[in-house]
Amino acid sequence: MNIIDTIYIDGAFVAPHGQERMVLLDPATEREATTVVLADAVDAQRAIAAARRAFALTSRAGREQRMAWLQRLHEEVAAAEPEIVEAMVAEYGGTMAMAVGTARRAAASFASARTILADYPFERRAGAARVTMLPHGVVGMITPWNANAGFIASKLAMAIAAGSSAVIKPSEMSARQTEVMTRALHRAGLPPGVFNIVTGRGDTVGAEIVRHPDVAKISFTGSTAVGKSIARGAVDTMKRVTLELGGKSPTILLDDADFARAMPFAAMAAVMNSGQACIAGTRLLVPASRAQEAQELVVQAFCALRVGATHDPQVDVGPMVSRTQWERVQAYIRKGIEEGATLLAGGPGRPHGLERGWFVRPTVFGDVRNDMTIAREEIFGPVLSIIAYRDDAEAIAIANDTPYGLQAYVFGGDLARANRVAAEIVAGRVFVNGLYDAPEAPFGGFKQSGLGREFGVFGLEEYLEPKATMGHDNPL
Repeated sequence: MNIIDTIYIDGAFVAPHGQERMVLLDPATEREATTVVLADAVDAQRAIAAARRAFALTSRAGREQRMAWLQRLHEEVAAAEPEIVEAMVAEYGGTMAMAVGTARRAAASFASARTILADYPFERRAGAARVTMLPHGVVGMITPWNANAGFIASKLAMAIAAGSSAVIKPSEMSARQTEVMTRALHRAGLPPGVFNIVTGRGDTVGAEIVRHPDVAKISFTGSTAVGKSIARGAVDTMKRVTLELGGKSPTILLDDADFARAMPFAAMAAVMNSGQACIAGTRLLVPASRAQEAQELVVQAFCALRVGATHDPQVDVGPMVSRTQWERVQAYIRKGIEEGATLLAGGPGRPHGLERGWFVRPTVFGDVRNDMTIAREEIFGPVLSIIAYRDDAEAIAIANDTPYGLQAYVFGGDLARANRVAAEIVAGRVFVNGLYDAPEAPFGGFKQSGLGREFGVFGLEEYLEPKATMGHDNPL
């Protein structure tokens, strides 16, 4: 049993004031794996106070100093890659490919921020005014359990580049990932209080960060429901907020697409991170004239997926993070059947040969209407809905008929046509004819998929406030 009984405040590992113990289970075996002592509101207050003191240093640190901090963070997180990978695989059943990719992106976040910082113009002209881009202050960062290390890194990198300090509240379900990441960040040797990490529940630690007047900004990744609650709470003190929330991403196969080439991408988009990803392409839109062909290829792709414990690098789909999430996915699968969708592959229950663990059968539904529950709500599991359309206009209409707008995928033989369709989709990111790693491109959503953007220059400016000075060159 792994026991985590410290949090990180003011540059040191300390015992939390909170006393609640939480036991995390291995999702592949259902056995007890980690006991974590959770922080409470008092711990959050201590962390905020430390970050406020540190802001006096970070806000005045020059460009070279911040770049040096980011370089050290990059080196230490890169060196911790094997530990990060192991923690992700063991704690929530992330696939080996997902874990390796996340660990590398975590380290790269600091290198990318350093590169952006090197040339970013913190001062510029706007007519007769001098505009200075200033850091907000203490930033509260609330991160989810899936790919937790990557979210901590990407948010912290931009805060440091901007000159802010941070209080990070990771999900209590990612305690092991957080511990590994915290020790790597600590080894970088930054001044005390620049970042503080307090693992606790959202209704205690998270709530305190949201309401505390000394926190100037919140950066949150998680569900739309929680994001709305954070936005409501933040307005009392006029905190700036960046919210990266849920999605119900469409994948459009145009009628001139090479289905055989596109389908592996479409299947991977649907089941990335075992379907536990806000960007998962869980609605597959296919031309009615080729619907049968599409269904056959999708079923073939899903039946070829390997499900199991993710220490095996050949596994494509691991377990759900918890029993609660497993039951949620099962309920959606039953709902799809009840509402009249055609079950083409998978279905309720565990895959054959996996009697323990929170494993889901990769499931495909055909004959789905876009008003069905499985087409409207974020399932967060390996469940794909196939929806037929008549022409490009209807495909675009169906793709946009959702409260979300995070990501989308378009595949077509005529690149100009595919780009025209992509241009009409209301989403923060649209991938054309492939899946891409785009760390410099802005990431975030339209509609109920969030507010603001992360990554690249757009992400940095979410952590900066413009101040205009007029008359600075006008002597009396």
